[in-house]
Amino acid sequence: MTDTLLLTTELPASPEAFRDAAWADVLPYYDTLATAPLEPTSANVEPWLATWSRLDTLVGEAGTLAMIAYTGDTADAAREQAYLRFSMDIFPKLEEQQVRLARRLLDLGWTRADLETTLRRFRTDIEIFREANVERFSRIEELSAGYQKLVGGLSVDWDGQAKTIPQLQPYLKDTDRAVRERAFRLGAQAYLDRRDELAECFDRMYALRIAVAKEAGFADYQQYCFAAKHRFDYSPQDTARFHDAVRETVTPAVAKLMEYRRRSLGVDALRPWDVSVDLDIKEPLKPFATVDVFVDRARKIFSRVDAELGDQFALMAKESLLDLESRPGKAPGGYCTDLSFRGRPFIFMNAVGVPDDVNTLVHEAGHCFHDFATHALPYTWMRKTGHEAAELASMSMELLAMPYLVQPDGYYTRDEARIAWLEHLEDVLGALVHIASVDAFQAWIYTDPAGADRDARDAKWLQIRAEFEQGVNWDGLEQERTARWYRQLHIFELPFYYIEYGIAQLGALQVFRNAVQDAGNAVTMYKQFLALGGTRTLPELYAAAGAKLVFDAATMKELVEFTMERIDALRAGADAPFTGIIPR
Repeated sequence: MTDTLLLTTELPASPEAFRDAAWADVLPYYDTLATAPLEPTSANVEPWLATWSRLDTLVGEAGTLAMIAYTGDTADAAREQAYLRFSMDIFPKLEEQQVRLARRLLDLGWTRADLETTLRRFRTDIEIFREANVERFSRIEELSAGYQKLVGGLSVDWDGQAKTIPQLQPYLKDTDRAVRERAFRLGAQAYLDRRDELAECFDRMYALRIAVAKEAGFADYQQYCFAAKHRFDYSPQDTARFHDAVRETVTPAVAKLMEYRRRSLGVDALRPWDVSVDLDIKEPLKPFATVDVFVDRARKIFSRVDAELGDQFALMAKESLLDLESRPGKAPGGYCTDLSFRGRPFIFMNAVGVPDDVNTLVHEAGHCFHDFATHALPYTWMRKTGHEAAELASMSMELLAMPYLVQPDGYYTRDEARIAWLEHLEDVLGALVHIASVDAFQAWIYTDPAGADRDARDAKWLQIRAEFEQGVNWDGLEQERTARWYRQLHIFELPFYYIEYGIAQLGALQVFRNAVQDAGNAVTMYKQFLALGGTRTLPELYAAAGAKLVFDAATMKELVEFTMERIDALRAGADAPFTGIIPR
């Protein structure tokens, strides 16, 4: 066997070997694996799997590095071409090879207990794969890169200075209402000015996705996505129940929060530029002035949650695995990605010195801790989870870290921390409303033929948003309200990747509730969950973290009430985000 099987020792030593590779340079490695003799024994199959897994990490990390470079500077033509070579040529064709090798493995009838969930994913990938879709996915990736370039290049004039859209965030928290309104309108107008280009981009993406679903034999693209995303443990009907439950339990709670905000601000009607300004303080919170301070205090916070987690974050800082500041040409948003060969995560975001930056960094760090914990698993597919589990890791960390945001190790004085805790818990509920509306919008787009019409999409967004988002007066701002969905990169680049945030947020609230009773045990269970990677079903992973999947109104109501109790306590002057955890 060793005469014909490509062994891990015969692979390139690092991803650098594939940095400038074309598909013709990559394919021979997969051809060798596809033709190597295999017998259904562990002694035969496991070396083959180890080689396949290592090859995937080498090629994958080379592509990830190209993506990191491009999103860091979307105006750099060379970086763009390198990114497109991977996203449009190599990765779509790599998917075909994954199916090819997975079919070989399944045909053997070989199995292993901790690979059962992986083998189930493989079966689904084989069932839905169509060679004709490879080119379609390549074209979608090209359009996604175009979307990133377009929105990454957006800027506005602010008193003679060019500001990126993320750099307007501090002005949305200014105590001067006129400043907030100006920042809001400028940010929205930047997207409205490019609305036709964005709509054209989405039209082309939409047509390709509908063709993908039809080619694979699905009635609509939503059904295709549920299969492609390996959603084995819930259905489109469950997500519809989730939407209904949010409308019934979360929307009224957020409306109540907005009414409190309106009264506190002393305004006749709460407008969209009033929803971010801090209450009870004269100046907006400024948790950090430099990226160095931002990183150093984050390390201390994670160390107080758990010493091992703090060490892991410190290692990322030491190895320059953080790209945090906003700058012109940088793609919007934030992400954590995995440099799978070296076993290191990487964080990308657009920090501008506001509390939301702290939440984003803590969120992405949760993904990082997940990556660190799973790297010990033998094969790359065992390390991968669905987004529902990945987001449970990140959103739980947001809440577990909350008590430790206080100085001297954290970002805030005690009173400032109370304001930040309030903002975060209010945002948890507001996020559920946003998540449900985005998912409902996408469900409509891809199951109703009218989703092909750009004007119909805008009208439907306004209708859905009005159903979910109450308590804010949008009179005369219909266009600005429409601009919000054009800013949601998931709708363009990652369709149907959004309900996972809602499912995970409800799971994280359960972890949060557990921490109130026993913080140490909650962190222990959290880390045990992280280490499982993708080796268990979704309900089993949630159970390991001390949570369950929630789609029903009754359970959602309990968690909303729990969160509102914490908010009321903080408003009454409590000096901790929740009783039961005293900062060490």
